[in-house]
Amino acid sequence: MTTGSMIDPFTREIVKDSLVAIGEEMFYSLARTSMSPIIYEVLDFASGLTDAKGQLLTQGNGVTGFIGMLTFMVKNTLDKFGPEGLHPGDVIILNDPYGGGGSHLSDVGLVMPIFHEGELVAFAANKAHWTEVGGKDPGSWTTDSTEIYQEGLQFPTIKLFNKGEINQALIDLIEANVRFPNLSLGDMWAQIAGLRTGERRFGELCSKYGKQTVQASIDFLLDHGEQVSRQQLSLLPAGVYEAEDEVEDDGFGNGPFPVRVKVTITADEFICDFRGSHPQVKGPMNASYTALVSSVRTIFLAVTNPSQDVNDGVFRPLRVITDRKSILSAERPAAVSTYWESMQFGAELVWKALAPVIPDRLNAGHLLSVCGIILSGVHPVTQEPYLIVEPSVGGWGAGSDMDGLAGQFCIGDGETYNVPVEVAEARYGIRVDEYSLTADGAGAGEFRGGSGVIRTYRTLSDGHSFSGTFGRHEIVPWGLNGGLAGSGNVIEIRKADGRQVQQLGICARVPLDQGDVVRLITATGGGYGNPLLRPADKVLADWKDGYISLEQARDLYGLVIDPATGHLEQITAARAALG
Repeated sequence: MTTGSMIDPFTREIVKDSLVAIGEEMFYSLARTSMSPIIYEVLDFASGLTDAKGQLLTQGNGVTGFIGMLTFMVKNTLDKFGPEGLHPGDVIILNDPYGGGGSHLSDVGLVMPIFHEGELVAFAANKAHWTEVGGKDPGSWTTDSTEIYQEGLQFPTIKLFNKGEINQALIDLIEANVRFPNLSLGDMWAQIAGLRTGERRFGELCSKYGKQTVQASIDFLLDHGEQVSRQQLSLLPAGVYEAEDEVEDDGFGNGPFPVRVKVTITADEFICDFRGSHPQVKGPMNASYTALVSSVRTIFLAVTNPSQDVNDGVFRPLRVITDRKSILSAERPAAVSTYWESMQFGAELVWKALAPVIPDRLNAGHLLSVCGIILSGVHPVTQEPYLIVEPSVGGWGAGSDMDGLAGQFCIGDGETYNVPVEVAEARYGIRVDEYSLTADGAGAGEFRGGSGVIRTYRTLSDGHSFSGTFGRHEIVPWGLNGGLAGSGNVIEIRKADGRQVQQLGICARVPLDQGDVVRLITATGGGYGNPLLRPADKVLADWKDGYISLEQARDLYGLVIDPATGHLEQITAARAALG
């Protein structure tokens, strides 16, 4: 049999790079044929290839939180059907949060087995956020569900296509149960287009180089990923590191809920033990074990080799341990609709535990939450129903040699985007009054935290509804090495008659009428280092740019600025004491 060592290195590299290129082509094929802004604008999806055993070979991501979920999807498919139950032309649909993909019902996965000369050789898979999968609330994800059955249609790893024949009964069922069938089914067909792209390109690769050469290159790819991870692991400080934090709320006013991790780094393993975290809760903030693993994989890449191509070999040194039925490893029928509010702690806790010992790779705390919203109603001109489903950007923490980044998505959202203002105003019944940096002066430090943003929606007619979940509302991003904490994520709802509801972290179906305003304010990241050590010219620039006030310049940074001249007037005793 051909082995990786018997293939010349040039062919091996060509096949490896071809696999990566296939994953990217699948990604763009899905994005360019989708129907929903949440996919083609926000890029809330992932796609890639696995081998015949379900080992991830390459993955194109908009959402980093999906790293690893494709593997679970394919292995769930294999567990149910076995290789003998799969045929050319099959497409499997699944969204089981507890084992078949690991997020929430809105993230629908499709899996296609790939055959070459009659033999199962690989799988194409993708996972995309559908605008609608039914359930009790528009947009399907909700902030006050208490069990999975309220959150929409469940696809328990079933065949959408069987030997090339579509399951029309299933299509009819979807169409009858979702509020925007054209969007949901349109996105489904875009996913199928992405899968067929992967199937076609993988078949061409096998035909060109031979199945054995491709398989040997795959084995080398996975082994090489493991070798790189282990090499990087050996450079990390061995030891045991711990961190604790809290999930603030479950949507019903309960909480906070403690979560914790013990990270053990050895020469061979990177072990993340979340045992002792709070049991699963009443509301939909529970995450499944699959989601937890995917979140930990994100931070594992960050501390080992963030430029490494993602495949299952990379993660062989990683072990994730947790209790069953915890808020980080929920089981049926726990509500999981806003799973990211706990899932993100998989990455955040490991990040917090290791940041003090590897400050060159990990910054202070960031906004953490997806800060997701759903705004629905009827367009005042077209009289057509509309639905905005989107995440929000915020501030990242400062590092040992850099200010934090402003207006970025949380670690779980990765390379995603907002719906552009022009698209939002054209397609929906709203106006965007403001999109600006928060600039609240929080996260002070020698290097200051990055600013969050303010995004304001004004409704132009009656009868709209708003839901949102902004974690890190009260427990703000943490500072590092003497840097101060950042600020929290806040939802403000201002009524047209002057009444105002402030300081909301979670809300469900708030009615909005003409002229009402939803103001979304996201966190500023934590600071790094003593603020009194920040160079005076940078403090002056921060004040001139509007990031800090005169009072903050004096009280936090120890500099008194003359507002008339914009020049430094004097330094405080506290700053002078540092020399």
